[in-house]
Amino acid sequence: MNAALEPASRLRRFDCHGWTDALAEHGHALLPGLLSPEECRELAALYAQEGPFRSRIAMGRHNFGRGEYKYFAYPLPPVIAGLRAALYSRLAPVANGWHEAMRLDARFPPEHAEYLAQCRTAGQTRPTPLLLRYEQGDYNCLHQDLYGEHVFPLQATILLSAPERDFTGGELVLTEQRPRMQSRAEVVPLGQGDAVVFAVRHRPVSGTRGTYRVNVRHGVSRLRSGLRFAAGIIFHDAA
Repeated sequence: MNAALEPASRLRRFDCHGWTDALAEHGHALLPGLLSPEECRELAALYAQEGPFRSRIAMGRHNFGRGEYKYFAYPLPPVIAGLRAALYSRLAPVANGWHEAMRLDARFPPEHAEYLAQCRTAGQTRPTPLLLRYEQGDYNCLHQDLYGEHVFPLQATILLSAPERDFTGGELVLTEQRPRMQSRAEVVPLGQGDAVVFAVRHRPVSGTRGTYRVNVRHGVSRLRSGLRFAAGIIFHDAA
């Protein structure tokens, strides 16, 4: 990765205050063109290899949906490792603000290495970034990516394939369950190389009686044609 594409540098073109506003209003924040088409193709091509990964999950075997994904092993691919650390440092203040608003005790250090040390102390040592692969008819049921006691409240997904060219369908879907209200669903439009940041489990929402906690799940709608790859960046490791 050359200096122009170094993770911290590429993130500077995004307004972090805008992320906070978008997350508060919509429950997600878009980072258009975070990866180039070439970087997307290179990452997707890793899926055919065994060396970069620690495990493969067939969703159908676990009633997660249809399709499959692979968890990366350490050391992570440089672009994933760099973005994971750079995104974390920008999201940690947001995460701390969320926990304060939701009256949750956990707080997050400013650097990702410090947070991973906390995960290791709790026995969460397995890396959680992953590549997901969907073909026609595949989908991912609504879920939350929880892997142990330590849960960073935000995560990111990067679409590696081009909609309408490589695949159709396969939209990212977010749902929110608000107290004493019906669930709200939102489809998040992504192009190749676009990333979206969203809640792992719950997020704070301001109401007439103060701030309350909204339960969040995410999934992927049925792929109508083609082949879809995506990368997931989860900041806590797994037990």
